[in-house]
Amino acid sequence: MNQNVISYDPSNGEILGEVQRATVAEIQEVVGNAKEAAKHWRKYSLEDRLGCIEKAYSAAEPSLNRLAELLSREMGKDIRRSTSEAQGSIWGGPYIAKSSLEALRSINAGGSTVEYVPLGVAAIISPWNYPLAMANNLIIPALMAGNSVIWKPSEETPLIAQAFFDIIHKGFPRDVVQIIHGDGEQGKILVESDINIIGFTGSQAAGKDIMARASSSLKRLVMELGGNDPMIVMKDANIQAAAHFAVASSFENAGQMCISTERIYVDESIAPEFEKYVVATAKQYKVGPWDMEGVNIGPIINSKQHSRIIEHIRDALEKNARLLLGSSDNPERYLKPTVLADMTPHMRIEQEETFGPVVCISCFADVEEAIVRANNSNYGLGAVVFGGVDAREVAQQLEAGMIGINQGVGGGGNVPWVGAKQSGFGFHGSPEGHRQFSQVRVISR
Repeated sequence: MNQNVISYDPSNGEILGEVQRATVAEIQEVVGNAKEAAKHWRKYSLEDRLGCIEKAYSAAEPSLNRLAELLSREMGKDIRRSTSEAQGSIWGGPYIAKSSLEALRSINAGGSTVEYVPLGVAAIISPWNYPLAMANNLIIPALMAGNSVIWKPSEETPLIAQAFFDIIHKGFPRDVVQIIHGDGEQGKILVESDINIIGFTGSQAAGKDIMARASSSLKRLVMELGGNDPMIVMKDANIQAAAHFAVASSFENAGQMCISTERIYVDESIAPEFEKYVVATAKQYKVGPWDMEGVNIGPIINSKQHSRIIEHIRDALEKNARLLLGSSDNPERYLKPTVLADMTPHMRIEQEETFGPVVCISCFADVEEAIVRANNSNYGLGAVVFGGVDAREVAQQLEAGMIGINQGVGGGGNVPWVGAKQSGFGFHGSPEGHRQFSQVRVISR
């Protein structure tokens, strides 16, 4: 095994750099250091923890442009999106910390006091598609709860993670925040080590493996495990608005987003018009590397994911899906904007998470049929309904943790980021989510 983790530019396959892969001994040392650091960090008040986070994240502000460009080079998204993610992460750290501060204060309950105390050491295992933002959502509440943190970023985006860590860790006491690099093997070693809670965002398969490895010592888990998000377009929907959202959601981050719209069910009475608007909108998207003018669909992260998307499209076409836009001749590393119609339940593209810039459409005669198909999945992260007076009633029948009515999911403010069924185990965001990184303790006297 190569002793280093090599980072590649997904737009051309060139090597960007490398970081050291952690050995078993190094991981054990990091965990030991984290345990010692946690003993001191837990004694900090909530206000003092907040102060450290504000200091650490303010130090990253001068490096915004450098971080954004590195994020684009390593992950592939265009510079506008990378800048937004980097800036949102720098600002978001203190924002999440402040909301965590209020959530973690002790509560008087009759003759008892409810306290939220540290668990110990938190392992944060983050994904490549939003390498700063998704890590932030787990690291900050773990720190505010008084835990020390060991961050293992994705092996696809180690450089941006290391660059961000190099800035922020200086704002904390020694070993309160540490980073290790590697692939699934290092993740497994970390999960099985003497830690107390695991925050993870990634695939169902990896999540199930983490759960199995954590079970022997009943480690706490907060996991978001992807989605295969449905969208229902009712006959009284604003067709143009629905079509615009369908394309924007399906193509965002080259479709490499856990809440991308993956399956669209549209009332047959408006399907031809909806398809027309979808194709017209999709044609406006431009594919290319992050630094090309006007690009809004970047490269696919690696060849394995590229092949998976191609296979899903091929399977659908072999099973009589209609190709409304796209080509079987896709360039290496990229995928042209693709629109498929006549999706059916026996196609892989309906049953599995595709994670690529593909709009998949199917018609329904009765909305009950659409609800059944939307719910026919072991995923349940997000769902969207576009429609009029009955849209809320339809939304309430969908099996998802987050549902948007005539808009995307997630809402505004400090609400939970939560998945239903096999899309989540625990959740983050909101006071209830922040508290999952702590031990609830009741003192009665």
